[in-house]
Amino acid sequence: MITPPVDVGYIDVGGKRLRRGYTTGTCAAAAAAAAAYMALHACTLEQVLVQLPGGGRADEPRELTLPLAAARLTAQGAQAAVEKDGGDDPDITTGLQIWAEARLNDSGEITLQGGAGVGRVTLPGLKIPVGEAAINPTPRAMIAANVRAVLPAGRGAEIVISIPGGEEVARRTFNPRLGIEGGLSILGSTGIVNPMSEDALKESLRLELRVLAAKGFRQAIFAFGNYGLQFLRERRIDEAQVIKISNYLGFMLDEARQLGFRRLIVSGHIGKLVKVSAGIFNTHSRNADARLEIITAYAALAGAQPELLPLLYQCRTTSAAVELLEGAGADLAAAVYRRIVENAARRAGLYTYGEIEVAAILFGEQNRLLATSARAAEFLKELKTND
Repeated sequence: MITPPVDVGYIDVGGKRLRRGYTTGTCAAAAAAAAAYMALHACTLEQVLVQLPGGGRADEPRELTLPLAAARLTAQGAQAAVEKDGGDDPDITTGLQIWAEARLNDSGEITLQGGAGVGRVTLPGLKIPVGEAAINPTPRAMIAANVRAVLPAGRGAEIVISIPGGEEVARRTFNPRLGIEGGLSILGSTGIVNPMSEDALKESLRLELRVLAAKGFRQAIFAFGNYGLQFLRERRIDEAQVIKISNYLGFMLDEARQLGFRRLIVSGHIGKLVKVSAGIFNTHSRNADARLEIITAYAALAGAQPELLPLLYQCRTTSAAVELLEGAGADLAAAVYRRIVENAARRAGLYTYGEIEVAAILFGEQNRLLATSARAAEFLKELKTND
């Protein structure tokens, strides 16, 4: 159960060495595993081994041994806490304690609840159903797997995750705008936080593109984040010419033009690509967030019934808007998706003064393909060509 501490490691970004951290999901899974172990053995621990889901960078650890900030037995089981450490990333949750309480039973099942400081979903369109604690799918799976690993067959556990001070901190996040009330979300797609200052990240992205150019490539795929990478991996698209660009599409288009790239594919979740379709080239929500306004306008242009338009406009997430569009008819949804990909491709091309041909790929939740622009398939076929 106990192993020597594992260094989370460092990442070199633009010539700077930045310390990695770990997500609230990792903290919750570690605390839950520790609490379950302590409840089973009627003991307390000082540290705990947690398994990570992987799926991130190849050099990321697959497990961590984390110190416990607190550990105690209770009349019903045990409680443990892990302090969130975002490394050198400017993370508002760093320093918070993520608590888990474990109550064992003989059900063989592991159930999960959110306690004080963990937000609750109040609106549709997120990855978690309305009424549930805002603990994302990957952290849920991590918690279940790590708790299961310390329990014998046939034993179950009720796990409650809480974050003291989480409700106050959540007011300084986008959670209230997303319909997550009462606290923070438990997040993390890989379990690891890779810190990135804006300048350092841009320099790193520039270097990646220059490496491709030095190899003779003049075509590439831009993906906005981990979800974009996962989408491409599921379709077995060669990652040799794929760059994760974060929110900096405009910056990367400028760099690609200067380096002589001729063709690009921009692959994005609807929440990102819909912004590009309206000419927004830094897609961070603090710079521009007109997603629902754009979707509403596109739906109107596609002939949506008038009563649908205010419902789309009032959605908190693009996923909720997708549900409404598809509920109103496949033809309407397809028309909106086509407009998004074609406009995104066209505007990105115009951003480069017409010097780069750009295609676009649009996907939604569960990496579901929604639409591709006219030349995306052709570009994909030729992507491996070393020009």
